[in-house]
Amino acid sequence: MSNQIFNKHLNLKIVTARKYIVLIFCFTLFAYNSFSQGFLKADGKRIINGKGENVLLRGFGLGGWMLQEGYMLKINKDGQQHKIRERLVDLMGEKQTEEFYTAWLNNHTRKIDIDSLKAWGFNSVRLPMHYNLYTLPVEREPVKGKNTWLEKGFALTDSLLAWCKANNMYLILDLHAAPGGQGNDANISDRDASKPMLWESEANLQKTIALWTKLAERYKNEEWIGAYDIINEPNYGFSNPEQDKNGTQEKLNAPLKKLMVDITKAIRDVDQKHLIIIEGNGWGNNYNGVFPLWDKNMAISFHKYWNYNDQASITHMIKARDEQNAPIWLGETGENSNTWFTDAISLLERNNIGWAWWPLKKIGANNPMEIKSNPNYDSVVNYMNKGGDKPKESNVYSGVMELAIHTKLENTIIHKDVIDAMIRQPHTTETKPFKLHSIKNGSIINAVDFDLGRNGYAYFDLDTADYHTATNKRTTGNKGWMYRNDGVDISRDSTQYEKYYVSSIEQGEWLQYTIQVGQKGIYTLKLNTATDKEGANLSILVNGKTVNGNVKIPNTGNLKKFAIVDVKNVSLNAGKQVIRILSNTGGYNFSYIQFVK
Repeated sequence: MSNQIFNKHLNLKIVTARKYIVLIFCFTLFAYNSFSQGFLKADGKRIINGKGENVLLRGFGLGGWMLQEGYMLKINKDGQQHKIRERLVDLMGEKQTEEFYTAWLNNHTRKIDIDSLKAWGFNSVRLPMHYNLYTLPVEREPVKGKNTWLEKGFALTDSLLAWCKANNMYLILDLHAAPGGQGNDANISDRDASKPMLWESEANLQKTIALWTKLAERYKNEEWIGAYDIINEPNYGFSNPEQDKNGTQEKLNAPLKKLMVDITKAIRDVDQKHLIIIEGNGWGNNYNGVFPLWDKNMAISFHKYWNYNDQASITHMIKARDEQNAPIWLGETGENSNTWFTDAISLLERNNIGWAWWPLKKIGANNPMEIKSNPNYDSVVNYMNKGGDKPKESNVYSGVMELAIHTKLENTIIHKDVIDAMIRQPHTTETKPFKLHSIKNGSIINAVDFDLGRNGYAYFDLDTADYHTATNKRTTGNKGWMYRNDGVDISRDSTQYEKYYVSSIEQGEWLQYTIQVGQKGIYTLKLNTATDKEGANLSILVNGKTVNGNVKIPNTGNLKKFAIVDVKNVSLNAGKQVIRILSNTGGYNFSYIQFVK
């Protein structure tokens, strides 16, 4: 992208963002004048505030900010942050690599992000902390056994807390990357396998305890610190490390319990007020040997990914809550489709379980904010994943710095469908327009702009989510992984980058469009479709009534070669009308509808 084109594009986005900021400004003025609700605490099976009110946490984890996981950057090979950094140093040098990481930390999470979360309906933030922003690794300490404290991490946390306080949002501190790394899933903790892990090093264990002591001392009087999530997703087989790599089969968990008890004691020596959250082994779910609880102000965290959203899927959580008489919290979940999100949140909230989704932003469409890639950065990714010729140093620098710029909220793609699926849809089956479709002569609706709402209400698709931990079969929802995160499959037009169409359509699937017709009349609907087979056809319904039950789709010879099919004599009244496009057969793609009066 040339500098001139890039700057023009960026300016347009900033203008749009400024309009958005004005809209949320009034909301934040109210937040500034609001009063604290008091420390969160455990009250039997509930989390309550200082007024004794039940608090249902609805939040997001800021994955990718302090700790980059490779998949969030499209890097699939050696995805630990330290390895990504090493390769960037090799490609463009230490100075430019440091410039990139500084820009990344400055841009990724800012006040506008927290303001936006509040305006969208969320009430909490989970901060995944990398220990190396707060203290030196043990092998770099000038004096063995001593701790050097780094201001960078604390300053970032202070700023985030100030933004949360301004919005009356709870901030949950999560030690995501512990000294040495807390398991064999190296990406989630940035573990360096050439050095002793947390469980193999007394120095790392003591540094972990000291870090929590330092954090508790600093934030002990901060009521908007919601809780201390003391160690994220331990995953190590203490009894059988060779066969039980991630601790899912561990029966005792003695080292994990000892560390959590020691951290709790260290915190309580300086801070008796804050809620402490614990996590089990096996990525947060294996509590064998951990119970009974050892503190009266404690919550039990679970993590949930890619399984069904039925009551059976949370039976183990409810059992722990009942037996320990302590609140539970779903500390991490997400990375799925909107259908999965809506069903999961509906299930959790029916059972009074708060949640924190993962993550807020990354390269990818299944989160509220999508960080846009660029050709130079794509070349870096290709080289890191597949090898080959090194990209030019200047191109590497340009690509990663543009990526850092695109982490700013105003430069991301805001996925309102994801937000709607999480905040509105769990509580209603009502649909709403994805965009305002004001229909006059010649108006076009893109097929991908179908209504917002649940599967079976705004659209119907046969493959809507990924349940592979339950089925052992990966499914995707939207096979194209772009534009929207609903179950509908979407592809990009290879000739026009910002143009999309509905693809992989199957028999019985349908799409709904709520429109506002300016003038009553008889319209011809021009459908832009493509198929490589004979016999494809669809039906058109207006306000639930079929107006044409056999629209024949011409064989264009190629699923990417589109042609118009006219549907004449469709009567539309003025005002709100609801149109459905029902697939009588599958095997075709659908680009847009044009209304000609």
